[in-house]
Amino acid sequence: MHLILGSQSPRRRELLGGLDIPFRSIVIDADESYPTLLNGGDIPAFISRAKAQAYLRQLKENELLITADTIVWLPYQSNNQSETSSEEIRGVMLGKPRDAEDACRMLNLLSGRTHQVYTGVTFAHRDSMETIVDKTDVTFRTLSEEEIRYYVEHYKPLDKAGAYGVQEWIGYVGVERIEGSYFNVMGLPVERVYQYLVSKGII
Repeated sequence: MHLILGSQSPRRRELLGGLDIPFRSIVIDADESYPTLLNGGDIPAFISRAKAQAYLRQLKENELLITADTIVWLPYQSNNQSETSSEEIRGVMLGKPRDAEDACRMLNLLSGRTHQVYTGVTFAHRDSMETIVDKTDVTFRTLSEEEIRYYVEHYKPLDKAGAYGVQEWIGYVGVERIEGSYFNVMGLPVERVYQYLVSKGII
């Protein structure tokens, strides 16, 4: 079985390459919009499937396509203990920032709070498709305005969900706690990907 990674992300290529499994990477042009009613991990699951669907007809029988999408999800804060569980999961999705000011806005929202990083990974054959979702809780200490602007100016995180890369300076100085997969925060839960490939007898 030949593996194809449908991603232009150098981080995902690096992470999958760390498994020492042969693969080739391609760029997929897909519509990444999603229904507004989706919450949390349902969003990257939907988008990763859309990416796979866009390339599905070009797959050969001996090929397995892997696509992924990662989002940062910031739950709404509330002191109301009587909220229902459906209210508790509501929040705001932070995708890639539009510009430097938008990146600063996102980092100010994340400062001093815990958020979730969700990655949806879809494995597609010509006649089947399976999707898994991984979640990691990330807690930032309170960041100063100077720290936020230094990071945005020097690292220009405009290609990163939530306007940060955990493997960069902001992760070194700002992240207090991570619960779950560190690699998921980088963009691909390689532990889960490896387990899936083993379970299917692909490797």
